[in-house]
Formats: sequence, structure tokens, C-alpha cells
Amino acid sequence: MRLESFRRAALPLIAFVSVMLVALSASVAYVWSQRHDFARLDDAVGHQLDLYAAVLEMELGKQADLPGLIDQDDRIVALLAEPRDEALRALIDRKLTRFVARSGSLRATILDAGANVVASSDWYRGAQADAPDPCGAAAVRGTSAQRFSPNPATGAPEVCFGRPVRHDGATVGAIVVRISLQPIEATWIDSAFRAESEKPLIVDAAGVVIMSSVPDWRQQAFAQLAQPVRGRADGAELVLIPRLRAQGVAMQVVHERLLPRLGWRLLILTNAGDVWRDARTAAWSAGAGAALLGMLALLVLQRRRVGAQKLATRAALQRANDELEAKVRERTAQLETSNETLRREVAERQHAEAVLRHAQEELVQAGKLALMGQLAAGISHELGQPLTALRALAQNGVLLLERGRQAQARENFESIHDIAERMGRITSQLKSFARKSSGDPLAVPLSAALANARQVLAARLADEGVELALDVPEGLAVRCDGYRLEQVLVNLMANAMDAMRTSDVRRLEVAAAPQAERVVVQVRDSGSGIPRELAERLFEPFFTTKAPGEGLGLGLVISSHIVREFGGSLRLVPVASGAVFEFDVAKG
Repeated sequence: MRLESFRRAALPLIAFVSVMLVALSASVAYVWSQRHDFARLDDAVGHQLDLYAAVLEMELGKQADLPGLIDQDDRIVALLAEPRDEALRALIDRKLTRFVARSGSLRATILDAGANVVASSDWYRGAQADAPDPCGAAAVRGTSAQRFSPNPATGAPEVCFGRPVRHDGATVGAIVVRISLQPIEATWIDSAFRAESEKPLIVDAAGVVIMSSVPDWRQQAFAQLAQPVRGRADGAELVLIPRLRAQGVAMQVVHERLLPRLGWRLLILTNAGDVWRDARTAAWSAGAGAALLGMLALLVLQRRRVGAQKLATRAALQRANDELEAKVRERTAQLETSNETLRREVAERQHAEAVLRHAQEELVQAGKLALMGQLAAGISHELGQPLTALRALAQNGVLLLERGRQAQARENFESIHDIAERMGRITSQLKSFARKSSGDPLAVPLSAALANARQVLAARLADEGVELALDVPEGLAVRCDGYRLEQVLVNLMANAMDAMRTSDVRRLEVAAAPQAERVVVQVRDSGSGIPRELAERLFEPFFTTKAPGEGLGLGLVISSHIVREFGGSLRLVPVASGAVFEFDVAKG
């Protein structure tokens, strides 16, 4: 009992120590990882700063002597003495143009003592108003100048070099050469599109950004772009860049290198997110390791406790097992008897269902054959008139051929062909209804079935002036027998046209829309509608609302049977005006 009490008291203590160990391990790992990653970042960025600074200083040092190369020509002094000498001016202009082309600079100009342009490498552009050049203003005062001077039109980073021209100890003018730093900046631009890359920029003595891998930052104060947030453990500066929040990065580490020759500062902004992410990962890993150790300690104690409980429960389980086996043997004997009885009942029910299914199939087919006899009388009446027309047209055709009137004979034969097609469709409906369904429905494009039905009724639509509107989504398919689907559509559309014979507006609408795993098709007409007292008898065989001799009253019955074979139902939808019949079919 004392050992068990000690174990129970030790569990909370071990749990508390484990929690403290997890917290301490996570904290130490977080601080160590942060310091290590910042040190590694400082080392990598330091090399980048050296590289950027060396490239920039080398480029500026190489270009700084360009004005001295031009100053060696004595004709420049002669031009400054006689600025109206057009021939000499043209000669110097072309020399400056060739010099710019060879040196890769942007522009070279000769200024007189009043800082006015006397000759220029871009003379071919014609007279233009030049903005005051800071290097030119300093050079005509007798001082060599090297200054950052952005392009006034585009804001592109440029540097001007000014050198005074002296004659007999006096400053008579100046040579100004302007170069572009845009090629260097262009190598930085790509980093602006990758949030994780460093972003180099140059800030002048006034704190204004003059070059940057992010073009939008140029000519803006760095203090407005970056907001200091807090210092790092080793003293490096952290800033918040609001404009980078859209890229998912806002916190940056600032590394700086002075460029004493130019009076500029080279800065590199580096994403600090990886440092904190690695620190969090290290903290989680250390915490997980400490938690694992604590769990192992708890597991060892728990296993010892469980082992003692197992010994106590094993005897009780053995007794319960013996009692359970006795009850199982008893219940097994009862279940075997019940199963044998159930198997006999299932076999008898399956046999009865098979007999019932066979009887139902025979009844359905017998009903169809009975209706065939009733249909035969109506179809014989329907075929009588076309047969009479066929005989008359055939006799006429023979007479017309004998008289050499081939064009009129051709029209007769085409009429015979059309009448034969209509007779074939009448008899095919009877055969389609009489035969059993194949039982293998296929995916049928609904638009194709509607197109075929429209072609069958094209003559009636034109003769009776019926406006047909189709609203069927492109590519919608149904699973059924395509020919029998056309038969249903033709029957419903023909009934709709019959209902609109006395209407002023004759509009027939056919619409289809998918609903879950079914497709609902609606046929709407603008007729006078169907009275409520007659709506209940519409699907009775031989019941019709047409005049005597105009219909057999079997179109809706046949269509309803076909739709049921498709697994759906044909129904009349109550509406305020006209009539709407709809049926549903499985989606293809």
C-alpha cells in the first residue's frame, strides 16, 4: 500500500518536472538558434556588401577619368574662345558623339564660363532646354565634381563628372560627362520579385534612396520606407517595411556599409522570417524531445502500475470467461436452429419474388400487345389518307413522265418520298411500343434528340406558325433509349401544337435542367390550358380532349409507359396559363 501511495504521489511531481523541462529546453533552443542564424546571416550578407561596394566603386572609378580624356584636345579651348565658329562646333560635337559611343557614357557636353552648353554629344537632337547640371555649375567655378544626378525625365540613377577647362591659368569652361548606373541597378531588380531575397539599395548623405532593387523606392526617404521596431540581441537593426506586407514579408534585418569616396551608404535588407522560423522549429524540436523524455518516465511508472492491475484482473477475467463460454455454447445452439429456419424462409421468399417478377413482366408485355390491337384501328385510319395520296401522286408522276414534264414529275416523287417517311414514322411508333426494352440504356445527347424531333415536326411548325424556343444546356446527356426518347418528345410537342390551334399566340417551349442525378424536361405551350376536371383522366387509354376523329387518346399513355421504362414519370404541372408536361430521366 505504501509503494502504491508513493507511486500515485510521484506521478504529479514527474508531470510538473516534465513540463518545466519542456519549457526550459524550448527557451534555450530558441535563443541559441536565433543567435546562430543571425551570426550566419551577418557573415553571408557581409560578403554581399563587399561585392556590391566593390562593383560600384570600380565602375565609378573607371568612369571618373572620362572628362580628362576629352580635355586633351586643344580645339576645345579654341571653341570656347570662338563659340560662334560653327565648323569647329560641328567638329567637336561629332568628336563627343564618338567618345560617348566608345566609352558607354550617356552624354558629354562642353560648357562655357557661364555654364551654357557650347558643344554636346547629342547635338543631332536639335536645340533643347537643358536643366542646370550640378557638376557643370561646380566645374565652371574651377572645382572638379562627381555627384549623383538622377535623370530628370525618368528618374533613372545617373552620375555626372565635371572637370574645369583652364587656359593661361584661368577657368574658361568645363567638360561634363554623365554616366548611367542603371545597368548595375538592373542586376538588383530581380531580387524585388522574390520576397526571400536580399534587397540592396544606396542612400545618399541626406538619407534619400538613390538606387534600389525596388524601383518604387527611389527618391524616397529611407526613414519613411523602414520603421525601426526593436533591437536584436547582438545589436543589429530590425526594421518593418510596410510595402512588403503584400508579399508576406515585413520584418527585415538592415546591414550597412559606408562608401566614403561618394558619401553614400550601401544598405542590404534581408528577410528575418527564416531566422525566427528556424528558432521556432528548434524550440519545438527541443520541447518535443524533452516532452518525449517526460512521457517515457511516465510510461515506465504507468506500465509498472498497469502490471500490478493486470495480475489482479486476470483471475477475475478467467472466471468471467468460463461463465461466458457456457452462455455462448447455449446461445450458439439456439442461433443454429433459428438460422436454419430463416434460410428456409429466405429461399421461399426468393422463389416467390422470382415468380412475381416474371408475372409482372408478362403482364406488362400482354398489356402492350392488347394496346397494339387498339392502336391498329387508329393507325389504319392514319395510313389510309397517305396511301390514297401515294396512288394519286404515282399515277400523276407516270403521266407527267409520258408528257416529258420531268420537273413536275420530280416534285411528285419527292412528295411520295416525304409521305412514305411519315408513314414509316407512324408504323415505327407501333413497333417501338410493342417490343420489349433492350435493358441497356445509353448516354443520349438531349440536344440531338430534340433536333430529330424538331425535324419530324418541321412542316407543322412552319405551316401553323408556331414559335419553338429551346432551352437545353450544351452537352447535357440522358441515359435511355434514344429513339424512344424522340418518340416521347414528338408526342408531347405534337399535343402542344394541337392545343394551340385556336390561340392567337403560338409559342412552344422545351426546357431541360439537371437536378441531382436526374434531368427534368418540360414542354410548355401557350394554349388555353387543360381544365382541372379533365386533368385526372389524361393518362387513361383512349381518353382525348381533341375533336372526334382527330386522335386516339393513346399518345400520352404510350409516352407515360416509355418514361416509366426509363425509371421516371410523366406528369402534368399546374400553371396559370397554357399547359406544362414534364418528365424526368437519369443523367447520362
